[in-house]
Amino acid sequence: MILITKNKEPKEWTEYRNTPGVDYQAIPELVQSLLKEQGYDVIGVTMQIWQDEEQALKEEHGGCCGLSAVDDARRVADRLEIPYYVMNFKREFKKNVMDYFTAEYLKGRTPNPCIACNRYVKWESLLQRSLEIGADYIATGHYARVEQLSNGRYAIRNSVTAAKDQTYALFNLTQKQLSHTLMPVGDYTKDEIRAIAEDIGLMVAHKKDSQEICFIPDNDYAGFIDRECGEMVPPPGNFVSVDGEILGRHKGITHYTIGQRKGLGIAFGYPVFVTEIRPETNEVVLGSDKDVYTNRLYANQLNFMALSDIEEPVRLKAKIRYSHAGSCCTVRRTGADEICCEFEEPVRAVTPGQAVVLYDGDYVAGGGVITHA
Repeated sequence: MILITKNKEPKEWTEYRNTPGVDYQAIPELVQSLLKEQGYDVIGVTMQIWQDEEQALKEEHGGCCGLSAVDDARRVADRLEIPYYVMNFKREFKKNVMDYFTAEYLKGRTPNPCIACNRYVKWESLLQRSLEIGADYIATGHYARVEQLSNGRYAIRNSVTAAKDQTYALFNLTQKQLSHTLMPVGDYTKDEIRAIAEDIGLMVAHKKDSQEICFIPDNDYAGFIDRECGEMVPPPGNFVSVDGEILGRHKGITHYTIGQRKGLGIAFGYPVFVTEIRPETNEVVLGSDKDVYTNRLYANQLNFMALSDIEEPVRLKAKIRYSHAGSCCTVRRTGADEICCEFEEPVRAVTPGQAVVLYDGDYVAGGGVITHA
């Protein structure tokens, strides 16, 4: 994460470094080089979000937010001769990302922690603190672009490369947040970014991309939820058919998501998939592949970006998960904080808790959190 100031380092930074309770060290990213070339004064920042040293050590060799990320960032900042700091956001991350993650799984939903982190930690917390101490913008390494449209609104635009587009996870940023955000990487492909980094001698030019959720480096979601929630975790229950017939026993609803086929621990001689999770009865519904498809979904927790609102039905493209290419649908208002998306072709595995992100051409029109199909 990069902070942009009009001055090289306002006095507020020095005062902030000496504030009791602030954990402040270093920060870097390739974005800094691009911004320096454009004439910005750049300060590097890494967010400290790991909850304890044990977690930090687990993430040391590959996590996006662990100790190795701090070390890499510090070296890049030294190479570019810019200030670098580490800001402590452990409390905000625990509340808005980790606690949200476990609460959603306990409700039988599948959350997206990266979306929550973007909105409430990287932007809401970091941006606010940065503005308070003299920065004008924050800049990130997301493969996306920020533009102000002719209607005056700010919107996220697709990056130049569909292979690395990250707009889906940014749909819920507010207009104020976007007005103080720069995303210079969105104008380049991943290969071009690596080539720039190599040309200017950055040691992270060929660093492996982070794939896992940063606070679950072993990818054992259920194990993490068990450790965090203890007796609150729902016990084993019944697999049932779409008609209500008991088919067998499941390990607990936190082990499953819509569309899942592998790891069910039950065999029928033909493929079966999770079609619904019912926390109120502690049941996991199994069905055939066709049962996973639907033409409709509902969403709430709405945020609008290129569009100021949806008052009349409008045809847009919708993505229902990060890897989804997108499908055309008609979007209409069904409540004060609810929309319905009617798809022209059935879509697979609509998953409560995931985001539906709406696109008008290359621009994010808005989106929300899926409640049900």
